Amino acid sequence: MIELEGVPELIDPVMVAAFEGWNDAGDAASTAVAHLDREWKGDVFAALDAEDYYDFQVNRPTVWMDAGVRKITWPTTRLSVVRVGGDKPRDLVLVRGIEPSMRWRSFCNELLGFAHELGVELVVILGALLGDTPHTRPVPISGTTSDPDLARRMDLEETKYEGPTGIVGVLQEACTHAGVPAVSLWAAVPHYVSQPPNPKATLALLNRLEDLIDVRIPLGELPEDARAWQVGVDQLAAEDSEVAEYVQTLEEARDTAELPEASGEAIAREFERYLRRRDGGSPPGGHATADGGDGPYLRDNPSGRTRPPKPANDDEDSSDE
Repeated sequence: MIELEGVPELIDPVMVAAFEGWNDAGDAASTAVAHLDREWKGDVFAALDAEDYYDFQVNRPTVWMDAGVRKITWPTTRLSVVRVGGDKPRDLVLVRGIEPSMRWRSFCNELLGFAHELGVELVVILGALLGDTPHTRPVPISGTTSDPDLARRMDLEETKYEGPTGIVGVLQEACTHAGVPAVSLWAAVPHYVSQPPNPKATLALLNRLEDLIDVRIPLGELPEDARAWQVGVDQLAAEDSEVAEYVQTLEEARDTAELPEASGEAIAREFERYLRRRDGGSPPGGHATADGGDGPYLRDNPSGRTRPPKPANDDEDSSDE
């Protein structure tokens, strides 16, 4: 039985979750939830028992000093709650942790128990995957759900993915079977610049989340970080002719594929976001549509640069939903 002492009655709560690991290329998704927690000063009210779900040889605990006393932080999943103010206040239940090593069904059932007790109306799970996408273009974000009615109402794709899945896909299906509306938002991260952080992908996820749940998210320094990240990757790519040629190939493929999608609907959506922010006043750092950031890498490991493969002739869907 889950007891939530000290948690006030929530207003139209939405659960937003992200997990480090396989579903989190460039740490883009977990960083997005961490940003929400930091900007709105979330209060942690629960943590799952690490013994139940984690292999400590895979995700090791860390030792640290607190006023001369050694303490251990165990890998786990924590839940916090934040209140979004404004004309129509609402609460977000933030779930941030590491993809569990075992007992995934019990893990999902425990999270759903919290969702039920808190009256959560929608679960949004953030993820990021590696893809054949150029860093110079807006980050592709796909929104998927297993619920056809929800897909129509919220302009989402009804997932048809088949193949290996991670905790994002398992949790979404658990929500569906439990009758809890659930959505997954996926950011595509360039595979040739995969090491974290990727503030551009994080920013794109937050922009899409803002549209989905109709809240205004303070972005802080994230837009500037995203711009700096892109400038840094531009400089590194320019130093390698093979990488530069490969990026140009990706750009041409992306531009050709998206040419029909430069639609009035996409322009209207961006204009509505602009008006919403202008009317409410722009937060520090302003707003950007996933165009920039810091910490660029063109290496898969510290030992050397990995040359990008030549693009395949046919498209592959590497998303995990």
